[in-house]
Amino acid sequence: MTSDTYLERFFQGDPGELAGCIRCRGAERYLGELRMAFQPIVDVERREVFAYEALVRGAQGESAGQVLASVGPEQLYGFDQTCRVLAIDTAQRLGLSCRLSINFLPNAVYEPATCIRLTLAAAHKVGFPPERLIFEMTEVEKIRDQQHALSIVRDYQQRGFLTAIDDFGAGYSGLNLLADYQPHLVKLDMGLVRDIDSNAPRQAIVAGVISACGALGVKVVAEGVETRAEYDRLRAMGVTLFQGYLVARPGLESLPEPDWAALG
Repeated sequence: MTSDTYLERFFQGDPGELAGCIRCRGAERYLGELRMAFQPIVDVERREVFAYEALVRGAQGESAGQVLASVGPEQLYGFDQTCRVLAIDTAQRLGLSCRLSINFLPNAVYEPATCIRLTLAAAHKVGFPPERLIFEMTEVEKIRDQQHALSIVRDYQQRGFLTAIDDFGAGYSGLNLLADYQPHLVKLDMGLVRDIDSNAPRQAIVAGVISACGALGVKVVAEGVETRAEYDRLRAMGVTLFQGYLVARPGLESLPEPDWAALG
């Protein structure tokens, strides 16, 4: 491995402003080697793949949790930018032809219009249509500035990108985020999905979320679905977008096909 970061290698020979953006604000370079796994999100009504979510992995396939544990606060910006570019680069190389969902860290984005620059440059460089991008707001720590996070989401929405709140119902992701941000998509946390077929409190909570989202025009994605019983209950509740092991496991640098037979 050279001393250059992935971003520096990817943008080698491009205009100097891009190289400057890689190291802007004095942030530390992210030197770790990363790979991307992809998991489909399916629309069961249309019987098609709605999107693939890009999931960060270590060089040897280490989990996202293991990777994130090694990222210091001063490296968050470089890590966030690296993941975005690598996801687009890998997806295009694999021939992805639908939407691509990318996680972003709100605390790592200091100015939306500036911090989206490398993302758009990467899409242009490899020929990936930027209108296919979905940005999922994910949190490894509490959002420090809610108004700043809202400005990021609004900026992305004005650019025509779909936005999503990930892990809804867990940690810091709750109804206040739904009210403030009004994303295009809400992804139910797997903790709410698990055993929902036999858990009345979870059914009541998820029914409330589905109702609120419906009133706001927000689509609900059930992620972490592992059993047919969970799927059937959520489907009966009106959910049409699904992600989880029942549909397909994440594929390391591959685009796994959904198991339509498992969904009936």
